[in-house]
Amino acid sequence: MPSLKDVQLKIQGVKKTKQITKAMNMVATSRLRGAQGAMDGFRPYAEKFSEVLGSLAEKAGEEASPLLIPKEEVKKIHMVLCTSDRGLCGGFNINLTDGAKNHIKNNPIEGAEYSFTCFGKKGRGWCLKEQHAIADAHLGVVGSKFGFSVASTAGKKLVDGFLDGQYDEVYIIYSEFVSMAKQLPVVQKLLPIPPIEKDESDEGFSEEYQAEHICEPSPEALLGDLLPRNLYVQIYRALLETSTSEHAARMTAMDNATKACNDMIDNLTLAYNKARQAAITADLMDIVGGAEALKG
Repeated sequence: MPSLKDVQLKIQGVKKTKQITKAMNMVATSRLRGAQGAMDGFRPYAEKFSEVLGSLAEKAGEEASPLLIPKEEVKKIHMVLCTSDRGLCGGFNINLTDGAKNHIKNNPIEGAEYSFTCFGKKGRGWCLKEQHAIADAHLGVVGSKFGFSVASTAGKKLVDGFLDGQYDEVYIIYSEFVSMAKQLPVVQKLLPIPPIEKDESDEGFSEEYQAEHICEPSPEALLGDLLPRNLYVQIYRALLETSTSEHAARMTAMDNATKACNDMIDNLTLAYNKARQAAITADLMDIVGGAEALKG
């Protein structure tokens, strides 16, 4: 049985750990409010932007822009991996890196070359470990305040790389915020820009909605400016979703860690009381034994 001093030191150490986890939980909670507000405000805009652009692209056809034309042979695949810079957020980063790994595994292409643009230190570290080529890295973005320029800067490089033939396809991997307890890793195709997905139940509404568009000057001219901007919008949305998901995952992880500290403190307190009672009993036995010896 451990000594009383050892148990006391363990209790003090767990209490200090509890203070840290509780403070990190409060910080994550405060940051989550701002990140979630920005995400909720931008999500409808991104969805509607993609819907309107898909309608224009369908009218104009694939020949309207090279960003819509799939490559005949896909060999060079580029992936934008969005992760956090810090840990202590449960399985958040592992789920994202596993998403990239599973996408490569489930879509085997003979002779394919994979390269990455990394947002976050965790994703960059995983790419270095797996020996994947890193074309670009952006640190200190996810989990902090950032502007649209971050997405547009990264998006311009992707567009130029696709048009120059450096990439045949471009994907982005991010964490979609569903709820406080659920964040799903998502793999989304960015280039070539996929056609808009139609819901069969809304087919009639979709056709009527498309007929209302009056393009000035023309769909082809508009797409030349809007298609790259749509790419920036989707990257910015993915960063907002990932940032919100990181704070939610860290808040949940720190809350669980605080509860675990409370359980450990209860168990150590019980062990301390048992050890203290055993020490008192041993002292009483010594006193009683000494008294009996004197009587004899």
